[in-house]
Amino acid sequence: MHRQKEKIYKWVFAGLAFSSLIFLVGIVILLFKESLPLLCKIGIFDFILGSNWYPTHEQPEFGILPIILGSLWVTAGAMLFCVPLGVGSALYIHELASSRQRAFLKPLIEILASIPSVVFGFFGMTIASPLLQKALHLPTGLCAFTASLILGIMAVPTVCSLAEDALSCVPASFREASLAVGANRWQTLTRVVIPAAGSGISTAIILGMSRAVGETMTVLMVAGGAAVIPHTFFEPVRPMTSTIAAEMGEAVMGGLHYNALFAIGLVLFIVTFIFNIMAEMISCRCRLKLGAGR
Repeated sequence: MHRQKEKIYKWVFAGLAFSSLIFLVGIVILLFKESLPLLCKIGIFDFILGSNWYPTHEQPEFGILPIILGSLWVTAGAMLFCVPLGVGSALYIHELASSRQRAFLKPLIEILASIPSVVFGFFGMTIASPLLQKALHLPTGLCAFTASLILGIMAVPTVCSLAEDALSCVPASFREASLAVGANRWQTLTRVVIPAAGSGISTAIILGMSRAVGETMTVLMVAGGAAVIPHTFFEPVRPMTSTIAAEMGEAVMGGLHYNALFAIGLVLFIVTFIFNIMAEMISCRCRLKLGAGR
């Protein structure tokens, strides 16, 4: 009887574990199924490398190169903001802050992660955008720079939390050995701790990048919504996520526009999937190195 219960528990928990895989496969099948009619008609290269996105014209054009570049510009800009802030915060909280400061700062950063993205979008529209427009003399404050700034702030908790976890995995013996040979605290931090946690910090940055590239509501509100190839950070852009959110409601179900939006979702899925695989590979290498070091 006891063995039968164990087998039941085993199969129940195995089913729960594999359910996420079933959902993943279902999502991939759905994206491919709905994208295939468009990709077969216009071709993958014309779809990805086309420079015009006019899905509602009499002669519709479905080139998503401006949309892909908009996502890349916004994500790259967000990384310029969140990497120094996130990694620097993690280093200070874990290595330099007192216990009282740590008890205050860590919950504060976690609270930042719990703020809904639409609230960040309202902040960008009503405060950040007008300030940047006046300060930089821009035609509009709704541009890639504003979206990058807000996304960078949103990604800070992800990068900070994961980077701090990576720092906590560095054995205390590494620090003790460095201090024992005469290195000061700064030298120990920059030449021993950070290189030892480098793989984990890289994982944090990649996952923060995934958070930025997959964000929808904020970029929909503050990026400007122009599906044109951007040349500077101060031009309006339309990333992939905001394109899907803005146009899915007006697309005719089963039409080419509808299929094109699913194809954009497929491209976005592949990009974020690659980022997560890279993060997992780097994380595994980090665990193997730390295991060997111990």
